[in-house]
Amino acid sequence: MALSTAEAAALLATDGPNRLVPDRRGSRIRKLLEPLLDPMVILLLVAAPTYFAIGHTSDGVVTVAALVPIAAVSWVLERRAEKSLEQLRRLTAPMARVTRDGIETEVTAESVVVGDLLGVHEGDIVPADATVGEVTQLHVDESALTGESLPVAKSAGDVLLAGTTVLSGRATATVFATGPRTRYGEVGSLIARASAPTTPLQRAVRRLVLVFGAVAVVFCAIVIIVEVARGRGWASALIAGVSLAIAAVPEEFPMVYTLYLALGARRLSRERALVRNLPGVETLGSTTVICTDKTGTLTHGRLEVAATAFASSNTEVELLRAAVLACEPDPYDPLDVAIVAYAHSIGIDTDALLSNRMEADHPFDPVDKYLTHLWVLADGSRVVAAKGAVEGILAHSSLPESQRTAALAENAAFATAGMRVIAIASGVNNWEHLANRAAHEADLRYLGLVAFSDTVRLGVFEALAECRTAGIRVVMITGDHPVTAHAVAEGLHLPHTSADGDDIIVTGSDLDAADDVAFDLAVSRANVFARIRPEQKHRLVRALRAHHEVVAMTGDGINDAPALREADIGVAMGMRGTAVARESAMLVLLDDNFATIVTAVRDGRRIFDNLRRAFSYLIAFHIPLLLSALLIPFIGKPLLLLPIHLVLLEIVLHPAVSLVFEADVAARDTMQRPPRPPATTFIDRSLWRPLLLGLTLTGATLGVYLGTITRHWPEQEARGTAFCLLLVGQMFLLAVERSPERPLWRGPAPTRTLWWVLALFAVAIVSIAYIGPIARLLTISPPSPLAWLLITGLAAAATLWSEPAKARFPR
Repeated sequence: MALSTAEAAALLATDGPNRLVPDRRGSRIRKLLEPLLDPMVILLLVAAPTYFAIGHTSDGVVTVAALVPIAAVSWVLERRAEKSLEQLRRLTAPMARVTRDGIETEVTAESVVVGDLLGVHEGDIVPADATVGEVTQLHVDESALTGESLPVAKSAGDVLLAGTTVLSGRATATVFATGPRTRYGEVGSLIARASAPTTPLQRAVRRLVLVFGAVAVVFCAIVIIVEVARGRGWASALIAGVSLAIAAVPEEFPMVYTLYLALGARRLSRERALVRNLPGVETLGSTTVICTDKTGTLTHGRLEVAATAFASSNTEVELLRAAVLACEPDPYDPLDVAIVAYAHSIGIDTDALLSNRMEADHPFDPVDKYLTHLWVLADGSRVVAAKGAVEGILAHSSLPESQRTAALAENAAFATAGMRVIAIASGVNNWEHLANRAAHEADLRYLGLVAFSDTVRLGVFEALAECRTAGIRVVMITGDHPVTAHAVAEGLHLPHTSADGDDIIVTGSDLDAADDVAFDLAVSRANVFARIRPEQKHRLVRALRAHHEVVAMTGDGINDAPALREADIGVAMGMRGTAVARESAMLVLLDDNFATIVTAVRDGRRIFDNLRRAFSYLIAFHIPLLLSALLIPFIGKPLLLLPIHLVLLEIVLHPAVSLVFEADVAARDTMQRPPRPPATTFIDRSLWRPLLLGLTLTGATLGVYLGTITRHWPEQEARGTAFCLLLVGQMFLLAVERSPERPLWRGPAPTRTLWWVLALFAVAIVSIAYIGPIARLLTISPPSPLAWLLITGLAAAATLWSEPAKARFPR
């Protein structure tokens, strides 16, 4: 007996949401404390009490205050990540059909409670553990829990497990366990703790931080020992050591990396592409092959009946009546919707036909590609209706050879015109419902063909052309007839011929007959695959990856899930895709459009290019910080950069400058060059320029500081001059690294973000140098007008020397 809405609400409040996998977010307290484990925070927590201990109260207060922006950035990013995940959860939340108050309604799977009466249909993910009641030809995929790949038939009284997939049929079932009390929920905590795979760039960033951190620890200890040996005292020595450690740890790198991916994912969501795995944004830029469905991705998927062909002894009305009976009672498949709409338009009472009682529903046969329905009509007669691939229907129908030949010729003619074609058969059958499928289909009679047209989506031609110039191979995989696939490939200008002009269109049968060598040859040569079964998609993706391709694979059906999981980038359809496909994918297309995949690839390339520029800038500017903190204690001079200076540079100004690179639009040649190898990181031979830039800027900064100190300038004035040189040098570095391959005057156009950051720098320089309280906190004095000329000239010379080198030594 179904629950009432009030009973369901009470049970939900008692048992909690039906959440199969626990939140990864953890407790609020743990999230609040996590930023305190950041290396930079730990170093500042060491520096602050040291300042207080030696009587530098203002420095200690500022150091403690510096903890606020670091923690705030972490908390804000975490909160935004939580909001993004919540939005993703809402957009892709699995739904469930339950009966409440006697009415079947759709609710989120999380609101299912014990006692709910579920309705499950083909394509559903079972939301909770339940006992089967009324059932019709129900087959379930339990591989997610048991590893068993074969479909499992279910009868009344059997158990449906949460997380399994309904492959065919329908049933009602009564829920007896939800959330962590389900079989799936028992292992949910393990799933929640599972670590996500990392990309090469992620690993490179982590490796960089670890290496620099280890080096920092060693040299920090050396600096402290040297300072103590010189009699400066433990407190001063500790400040010098902490300054070196802060300078050495590249705190901005992981922060900038995460920020770029998050902003990229946000930008893609505005382009109708939802990223389910943040590091996947980076992988998009490496895509070398896009395997795509035809229907609904390259085309609109809005099928319309364009033509019919019927056997000489039949009429179109008879053909269409049988076609309607071969549809689902509540049509949702595009083919079914098109058939019912067309039949209704020629005067057939489709509502009356579909209101008859379906006595047997034989599911889609993946081998012969057809399905059969047995109906009991109002007059008590039993009628069998079948629809599917022409070859499959002909194989199961009685038909003279001449008519068989004529049917195949008509099919070829429709397919040549680019239409999708199915065959229809019917028969009068007096077998009882419990008879087997073979008995029900024993007397099928071929009636004719129904052909459908489907227009190409807007933007697909341009997207395919962009793929060609970008060196990305597009492979069309379809279940349609080879002739239809050929016509569509011709219309899309998709390469599918050999050098001799012969068609290279591989069918599912060809793949079945091929040995490993022939299979690999087909995968490497063919761009069009026809009459392909879902399990063959999986094998195709695996073979492409074995050839070291980075594969994006589209899918929308239940059986596409293995191929989506196998691909480097699984792309699910958000509009017509099943819940299983969406859960298996890395990217969900909210508009189901192929052009959106290409947009995502373009943005992936843009993100990597901009990250590379940002990292080059950060490396170039880290070198002066590191070498200043390392060398000056050994020389025996007062520290140039104190912890507060380093925090200002690394936590405030560096990330702000990095936003300039992130906002830069894609270069004109972004989609005119081959894909980068997936293992590419920013650590390669092209680093010579930022390294040299860092060294020259270090030379200029140390030269000014040591030169002024040697000439007995006041320490604060010497520090102020050198520190302002660093700030101005940072602005020149920004200009140089925004255009690493071309001269400044041919670089990217200024963006709004650039102007905001330049304004921030101007305010920062004026505030630091000329607002007394801030200058005193930073222990600096403003440079003289003559010193500003020196600062500007040296900063320009230390950075702009690389402009001529861009033309002579391109990256």
